[in-house]
Amino acid sequence: MKSYIREDHQKSEFSVHRSVFTSHEILEKERQEIFSKCWIYIGHESELPKNGDFKRKKVGGRNLLFTRGTDGVIRALYNSCPHRGALVCRENEGNTKVFRCFYHAWTFKNDGELVGMPGKDGFPKDFNCDGSKNLTEVTRLESYRGFMFVNFDTKAISLVEYLGNVKEYIDLVADQSEVGLEVLHDPQQYSVRANWKLISENSVDLYHGMPTHKTYFDIKASQDPGLKKAVLEGKGIDLGNGHAVIEYVAPWGRPVAQWTPAWPEEDQAEIEELKNKLVERFGEERAERIAGYNRNILIFPNLVINDIMAITARTYYPTEPGYMEVTGYSLAPKEESEKFRLRRNDNFLEFLGPGGFATPDDNEALELCQEGYLNNAEVEWNDISKGMIRDQAQATDEEQMRSFWRKWNEVMTKQSVKEEVLT
Repeated sequence: MKSYIREDHQKSEFSVHRSVFTSHEILEKERQEIFSKCWIYIGHESELPKNGDFKRKKVGGRNLLFTRGTDGVIRALYNSCPHRGALVCRENEGNTKVFRCFYHAWTFKNDGELVGMPGKDGFPKDFNCDGSKNLTEVTRLESYRGFMFVNFDTKAISLVEYLGNVKEYIDLVADQSEVGLEVLHDPQQYSVRANWKLISENSVDLYHGMPTHKTYFDIKASQDPGLKKAVLEGKGIDLGNGHAVIEYVAPWGRPVAQWTPAWPEEDQAEIEELKNKLVERFGEERAERIAGYNRNILIFPNLVINDIMAITARTYYPTEPGYMEVTGYSLAPKEESEKFRLRRNDNFLEFLGPGGFATPDDNEALELCQEGYLNNAEVEWNDISKGMIRDQAQATDEEQMRSFWRKWNEVMTKQSVKEEVLT
């Protein structure tokens, strides 16, 4: 497979060939080399608070059951009956001791063990003594700070090693609570007629913020005069392994511990108390970083954690080169007051929800890109060069996107990007 990335440090140019967004052949290879071999987010442990809880998930193109067994152990099981292949569970979520296949009524415990079959006298007495007819378990399921990932490659490195430097930024999110984060209510699911990699780019792209989301910033500035002078100052950081982050001073209120004049004055004392608790736990410098900075975190290949005016986790998967399905979760500290939980949900829905000010704008932009790729034969390359002339990339530069593309190229071609122009 040829390289679809070219990086020329002499000219400070980085380009991506547009066929990577439209090719069926490339998508098939991505399914083999990326979604079958990288760590893919399945969910947060708080989604399964009680023994017997389960969620039906689509992860990396597989149908899975994310379950907490009667024994309290969280597992990922392939949602496919070993008998004839039907989905064993059709409900999206619930609590159960057993799963019963609709087709022939084979029944399985919530840890996957086969415990019932109609017409058992038609099978040998030692049928399933080796466990081969149990629901198949995903053997690689690992967790970091409550965020759980699966890997379909049994030879893959550990999750902790895979996450590498991005752990620092997950910690900044998880440390907002003394007792842990929890997912709020049901996820939001929607589709976008664009290539999945465009969300990976867009989610760490602060360059588009002001022009694309101008309506949102105008409205917030009318509520909070300080926003009129806001400058999105910060850094874009390549964290290695395809992971990246933009971290910048938050120009708006954050329920974790940053008040804004747009909120009632009586809330200010409670916000200051939250900030003081962070200072007690972590010291002034780290407390200010947790409370007063935004983070858009990209975990290769398809997980974005936005820690901005609310905490969200967004994952996405392609069904076609120009079509993807997206799932978005909102998270919050378990001990958060009802008043601030409401404030957080309002923040989330106002900007990041599918009907908010940001997400529809972003989806429109991505779909316009995908439509523009009809001109690939004549206009072949995307430019992702902004900030290459700087020693330290700014948050509005594109180094964080280049991080993603270097890893993508490495995985897909089994070689690193070279400095000379590649053909």
